[in-house]
Amino acid sequence: MLAPSAATLPAGHILVEPYFYDVSVQGVFDPAGLRHGGSRSDTYGSLAYVLYGVANRFTVGMIPTVGFTSVPGGPSSSGIGLGDLSIPLQFRLTQFRVDSWVPTTSVVLQETLPTGRYDRLGARLSDGFGAGAYTTTLAFYSQTYLWPGARILRMRFNASLAFSNTVSVQDASVYGTTAGFRGQANPGRDVFLDASWEYSLTRRWVLALDATFRHDDSTRVSGFGPPEGASSPASLAINLDSGPRRAFGFAPAIEYSLGPKLGILLGTRVIAAGRNTAFTITPAVAVNFVH
Repeated sequence: MLAPSAATLPAGHILVEPYFYDVSVQGVFDPAGLRHGGSRSDTYGSLAYVLYGVANRFTVGMIPTVGFTSVPGGPSSSGIGLGDLSIPLQFRLTQFRVDSWVPTTSVVLQETLPTGRYDRLGARLSDGFGAGAYTTTLAFYSQTYLWPGARILRMRFNASLAFSNTVSVQDASVYGTTAGFRGQANPGRDVFLDASWEYSLTRRWVLALDATFRHDDSTRVSGFGPPEGASSPASLAINLDSGPRRAFGFAPAIEYSLGPKLGILLGTRVIAAGRNTAFTITPAVAVNFVH
């Protein structure tokens, strides 16, 4: 459900895999890890992997996202909002063979573009679906197979490290700032690890499980804003620090193959409450099409 494949697409082939989900959050945290109030929210969203095989070892693509956040007792999103857009470039290093212990491995360079709203949100913080930053992610993907009995067990292990640039911030934002603020945010580095297993019950039915760990360094916000409750020009120095954030999660899923080109996935991601991390449950459904 969460770990991308280390395999690249054959040259000239395309993969389209849209996900539809509901992130149910107990306590509202923004993309930087700064809490901006509220007891619960539900973000109904979609992301889609759109990948193309340029060569047998090289795949490029894009991952657009959209969302709508519902906040009981508070202002929900004014409409469906566009999130940040990611552009992955994946190069395969090795290919798994039955007669060898070497797994399929790939390196990935991904650039995330700040296409989603993140500041000047007014009274609707729920309109913020972006981080405002250009984020570069370096990742290593691996994948291998075992045959316990007559069935296949596919295992993946992926690791990534992401860096973001400094972001200019104005007024109310996903970084916890309010009206009248002028300054900048420095998102912390992000480390993400994902181990996954897929066991084929039959030729069409598959059970899957992801186990994840994420560590984000502190996000720091600095600038100036008006005194609390005042409408005067910016005058007070403001400094915010999210503190480091750590999160453990798991995602069980079931997959069904409708044929060699089309499959469906139904699963749920659970993130345990932790340091600067809210407890979330995210049911999701995905459709995978390869041509």
